[in-house]
Amino acid sequence: MNSYFVAEKQESVLFIAVGLLALAISVWLWVNGHRLKSMAYPLVFIGLMQIVVGGTVYLRTDSQVSTLSAQLQLNPSVLKAEETTRMQTVMKNFSIYKVIEMLFLIIGVGMIAFLQRHEMAAGIGVGLVLQAAITLTLDLFAEARGADYLSAVQRIAI
Repeated sequence: MNSYFVAEKQESVLFIAVGLLALAISVWLWVNGHRLKSMAYPLVFIGLMQIVVGGTVYLRTDSQVSTLSAQLQLNPSVLKAEETTRMQTVMKNFSIYKVIEMLFLIIGVGMIAFLQRHEMAAGIGVGLVLQAAITLTLDLFAEARGADYLSAVQRIAI
């Protein structure tokens, strides 16, 4: 349990860092009047989501581990049932996230390929590709970790 949540907390820091970097790049693009400054739209939008999600996971993890550890000692059958249900929902959500991230990738690549003469569209496309690729990569790691954790929870002897 601890290794899963330590890794979750570490990845949440990555999400925050990526979000902050996206915001910084956006400011730089706008301040310098870069021709692809429209990259900032998806960078900011998705970057803010990354900061919120990463911050939420980071801030709740310690108390969540504390609660789950106590529950494992006092009533492992309740922990097993509740964590199995929670993690099944988390795993279903990863499927939704992957579809959205892949759609952003496809839309971004399409915008770059077919609208490259339009600076605004090309910039938005580049921003979508960058953010979707990074977020998808991080979510694939989180999904694999979640599957391992769910499997471990389901093996708890009651």
